[in-house]
Amino acid sequence: MTKKALITGVSGMDGSHLADLLLEKGYEVYGMERRSSIKNRVNTSHLERKITFVDGDLSDQHSLLRIVKDINPHEVYNMAAQSFVGQSWQTPEYTSNVTGLGVLRVLEAIREADKGIKFYQASSSEMFGKMVENPSNENSPFYPRSPYGVAKLYGHWITKNYRESYGIYACSGILFNHESERRGIEFVTRKISDGVAKIHLGVSDSITLGNLDAKRDWGYAPDYVEAIWLMMQQDQPDDYVVATGETKSIREFLDIAFNHVGISNWEKHVKTDPKFVRPAEVDVLRGDYSKAKDKLGWEPKTSFEDLVKKMVDNDVKLLSKKI
Repeated sequence: MTKKALITGVSGMDGSHLADLLLEKGYEVYGMERRSSIKNRVNTSHLERKITFVDGDLSDQHSLLRIVKDINPHEVYNMAAQSFVGQSWQTPEYTSNVTGLGVLRVLEAIREADKGIKFYQASSSEMFGKMVENPSNENSPFYPRSPYGVAKLYGHWITKNYRESYGIYACSGILFNHESERRGIEFVTRKISDGVAKIHLGVSDSITLGNLDAKRDWGYAPDYVEAIWLMMQQDQPDDYVVATGETKSIREFLDIAFNHVGISNWEKHVKTDPKFVRPAEVDVLRGDYSKAKDKLGWEPKTSFEDLVKKMVDNDVKLLSKKI
């Protein structure tokens, strides 16, 4: 029997990598994208004619119920969200509606259509925010520091409630920061790799960033979607932290990125601007993935250094085609 999977947010970094993985495993894949006059298929152009794209929106309950009933998938992966933390301060209500209540709408669609459908919720390390415990695990207290983190926390808890109240196979992956060549340009990691490529190729001479001392637990997105898939193959649903257990600063990211293109003194190319600093900053995020290692047999494969180099190489390649 061929398994069917529905991925919301398939055009995003995680959604597109997950689609790649599921296709490799023989799934029939459906990818939900928002209706727009111009489709955003930067990350999914290679998936055309390989998966079925469907129009839907986390802010529209009817569209979700219709999609779930029409497809009748075995698994639903909710990867869609307003996913940029910085933007959540500018659009807090929209972020709450999509990133928070959107989870409830998908769960309600499953409850009404078929409670046997498995559900995955993309939770976030931003729920830990202020880091009451360092490193944080599945039982650590939450302390979100942004509208995005608060919205993700609602999604996380409503997933747990539907699991316990309705017996739905509903699990959450609390993923710490993870990146890839498909990361959106508004995120600091891609902003750096793109900026380094431009400086290396003589298109620009500087990058403007915010807090250079922020530390994150960074992994590679293709590694992390494997953990997501493994969560959905267990006998019982549960929640798992996915991380590397190591923290690196923005400065360390800059060191590797610039050195990779032969620039050792990056300070003269980097400017800082207070407008890129969050109203409530998250200084450090670090995760304890022991449970995922013990129960799922999962471990990160790609080093931080290799991750940074992959992103820089990709942006140099993309920019070289344009100039």
